[in-house]
Amino acid sequence: MTGAAAGMGAATARELARRGFHVLAGVRRDRDADAIRSAGVEPVILDITEPEHVRALAERVADDRRPLHALVNNAAIQVNAPVEALPMDRWRQVFEVNLFGHVAVTQALLPALLCGQGRVVNISSIGGRLAMPTYGAYAGAKFALEAVSDSLRREVAPLGVRVVVVEPGGVRTEMAARGITTANELAAGMTAEQRERYDGLVRAVNGLMASGTASGATADAAARVIARAVTARKPRTRYTIGWDAALLVRLARVLPDRTFDRISAATLRRHYPKNLVHA
Repeated sequence: MTGAAAGMGAATARELARRGFHVLAGVRRDRDADAIRSAGVEPVILDITEPEHVRALAERVADDRRPLHALVNNAAIQVNAPVEALPMDRWRQVFEVNLFGHVAVTQALLPALLCGQGRVVNISSIGGRLAMPTYGAYAGAKFALEAVSDSLRREVAPLGVRVVVVEPGGVRTEMAARGITTANELAAGMTAEQRERYDGLVRAVNGLMASGTASGATADAAARVIARAVTARKPRTRYTIGWDAALLVRLARVLPDRTFDRISAATLRRHYPKNLVHA
């Protein structure tokens, strides 16, 4: 699996090892490898945006006599900023990590998955169904991952490979805190005009993110859902993690866009700084 250094990824690696799997746990740094190494968990240095890392992973899998049961694409970064204010190099970075890297790893490991009739489990997000303000890049990549997953599922199902999407809502990991830090750094780089337009919005989204994470599912609970997607004999095409994700997915199916816009604005309004005027 990719993105196994901490949080939901590390918890999933340990949960799958507990269930008897040998897990190749992709991490980017040696210190993360040392931290996650344990019985049944073999760390692999893997930056999914580096082609040589992806090739080395494919060779490691090909050299193993055991069939490849599943690929869990979990690596992700969270970058939040208004569409107008996010530099293009950051847009490209988000898509490289949150979409293209997963495609590269999937392409590299599909031959092994086809041989073993395994499965691909793509960790998306509730952001792959609904795009909140400042989530343009993150949600855009996750929407795309959902589409790629649907297409791949229909391509490889006749060949015996299943494709599953997991959509977490708020999960109590370090990712949200890192996302807030990144959002503040990007906000500091906005022009004066952009700060006037978006400063209150960025702060409100950060407040909502912190609140949702604090009340979200634990990493261990999320890991159990992902493990279910990996092990179920007949897995669903999609699983949600957390009450918030389940609720929002249902609302998105029935509510018109304008209604959801009003709900989103009302939810954010509670998190705006009191001294700022907002719509």
